[in-house]
Amino acid sequence: MNSEINGPIDETSRKILRELQKDARLSFAELGRRVGLSSSATTERVRRLEDEGIIRGYRVDIDPRALGYSVMVFTLMVCEGEKYKQFLAFIKTVDAIRECYHVTGSNDLIMKILAHSIEELDSILRKFLVYGSPHSNVVIADLLVHTDYDLEPPKPTKLHGVPQETIRLG
Repeated sequence: MNSEINGPIDETSRKILRELQKDARLSFAELGRRVGLSSSATTERVRRLEDEGIIRGYRVDIDPRALGYSVMVFTLMVCEGEKYKQFLAFIKTVDAIRECYHVTGSNDLIMKILAHSIEELDSILRKFLVYGSPHSNVVIADLLVHTDYDLEPPKPTKLHGVPQETIRLG
């Protein structure tokens, strides 16, 4: 994941991103008014942010429970050797797997799975067994879900109390 696609994001782009995080349906004219740019300059800035991959899309946030998905599970998976590649191909065919990440530690993958029922979840997890060893945790409640990002530039980090940029190696 690149933290800065094509160099640092300037303050005007940060303002645009802040406003779009609040309301991605703003017109370019209204967005420009809020950030102090003309409509055409705003349009150009937003297109550039899209082209650089900083803005990856515009989506509606649907509550999965409204669609009948009453079970959310995080499943850790261990796959050995060739089974790993086979499992990666398999999971692309399972719509219930909403997210999947390659992770460090004793597991290879962590997946977010949505199901309509425990029975449906059981059916999905049984199919995993031919590829490896799944371990699941059912979500009881959403306690914290961040959907926006801190858009402030990263602060220099310190190593043993000394700013990194002052440390000389070699």
